[in-house]
Amino acid sequence: MQAPTAIEALAVWERGQACGPAQRGVELLALAHPDMALEALADLSIGARNAALLMLYESMFGSRIEGCADCPACAEPMETSFAVADLLSSPRGDGLPQLSIGDYRVDLRLLTSRDLLAAADAKPEDRRGALFARCVVSANVKGEEVAATALPADIVQAAARSLSDSDPQADIQLSLSCAACGHRWAAPFDILHFLWTKLDSWAKRQLREVHVLASAYGWRESEILALSPLRRSHYLELVESWPTI
Repeated sequence: MQAPTAIEALAVWERGQACGPAQRGVELLALAHPDMALEALADLSIGARNAALLMLYESMFGSRIEGCADCPACAEPMETSFAVADLLSSPRGDGLPQLSIGDYRVDLRLLTSRDLLAAADAKPEDRRGALFARCVVSANVKGEEVAATALPADIVQAAARSLSDSDPQADIQLSLSCAACGHRWAAPFDILHFLWTKLDSWAKRQLREVHVLASAYGWRESEILALSPLRRSHYLELVESWPTI
C-alpha cells in the first residue's frame, strides 16, 4: 500500500476532529483505499476495515506497533512490540454466516462501519443489542419468522460466536506475558483508536514544523509539506541554530 501524502493525511485528520470513532474509521479507510467511494467503504466488514487500517499504519509509520500495558496480575508496566504482519489474519470466506440450532435458523451478515454509525446515537446499554439486530438478516423458529430481539439468550450467544468466527480480524487480541510475574493474558487491540492517536500526534508535529519554517522562510504550507523528511529536518536544525537577539 502506498503511503498517503502529508496533505492528504492532514485533510483526513482535520475532518476527523468533528467526527466520532465510526466516521473516523471511514475517513481513514479513504486514505487506505482512495479509489473507493465513502459509501462503499462504509459497507466493508469491520474485519476488512481493521486489516486495511493495519496496512495503512504500516505504510505511514512502519512495520512495527509499539505500545505499553500494565500487567493485570501485578500491575507492572511493560512495553509491547508487534509486527503488523503478525496481527493480520486471513478472511474465512465470502459466505454469510448461518446458524441452525434446534428449531431455530438465523441468517447473519457481518458488522460494518455503517452499522456502527447507525448505532452511535443509541444508549450505551442498548448499543450491543442494536448492533446485533442489524446483523440478523432473518430468523425463524419452526419456519415462523421471529424478530432478532425475541431470540433466546443462548441463540444470541451462538450467533455472536458465529459472527466472530466469520470475521476474526474484527476482534484483534494481543498475547501478552509479564516479565515480572510470568502472568499471560490476551488484551484487545483497537487499531482504529491506536492509528488515530498516532495520526493526531503526527499531524500536530507537522503543523508545528510548518509554523517554524513558514515563520523563518515565508514558505507556503504546501511547499513545506512537499519537502522530504530529511530536507525538512535539516532546515529545522538551521532555524534552531540561528542566533537570538
